[in-house]
Amino acid sequence: MNAVALALLAHPDDAEFLCAGTLIRLRAERGWAIHIATMTPGDCGSAEYTPEEIARIRRGEGAAAANAIGATFHCAEERDLRVIYSEPALEKVVRLLNKIRPQVVFTHSPDDYHLDHEQTSKLVRAATFAAPIVNFLHNRPGADERHPPLDHIPHLFYCDPLEGKDAFGNPIPPGFRVDIESVIEDKARMLACHESQRAWLRKHHGVDNLVDSMKEWAATQGTAAEVRYAEGFRQHLGHSYPQNNILGELLGLV
Repeated sequence: MNAVALALLAHPDDAEFLCAGTLIRLRAERGWAIHIATMTPGDCGSAEYTPEEIARIRRGEGAAAANAIGATFHCAEERDLRVIYSEPALEKVVRLLNKIRPQVVFTHSPDDYHLDHEQTSKLVRAATFAAPIVNFLHNRPGADERHPPLDHIPHLFYCDPLEGKDAFGNPIPPGFRVDIESVIEDKARMLACHESQRAWLRKHHGVDNLVDSMKEWAATQGTAAEVRYAEGFRQHLGHSYPQNNILGELLGLV
């Protein structure tokens, strides 16, 4: 059975912006199965469409982006600006982990500009710890015996926060970087699948071209590592989590 990596972030396009280059390399160079999941379908990301319409559009864009690299897309079906660390949301994430059975999980930085990102980070951190615990879902409604608890806690990596800073503008440097120069155009093609984001980001964020913004940030991290493009991460190294940097072992670090 192939090793599995899961990127579980808040919204459609987050994984493509923050960690898709590393996902592409894991698949292309190491043969890993890749899953991309979002907590929401991006239901608030439009001034033109209803929540139901934009959610349908953005689920399709997420699936298209994942399909571009042979990955699988999932959505936890929480709602934009309503991602909350709660028992139901945590159980959803644990069930997804038990179904996919990843060895490596990527999520948002614990400190970021968007509370959906921060809450997702907390949910994923809690779920990676809970997923191997037999009693966590014992006799819970909707428990699926086909997907037993994980054998062990997976490796957990936090992506860069947007613009590399916290809500107060303080820098949050990565612990390490992965060279993505060889796959930057594949990453750009994945991100370009999120066409509906362009109008929304122009209106609400003042960002006109998502792909150019991604490349600029990847170049910033690349310059710091003396390569053209890179993605930055920090590894969760708390008690009981794996201590070896498996990304470094598989892909090398810069």
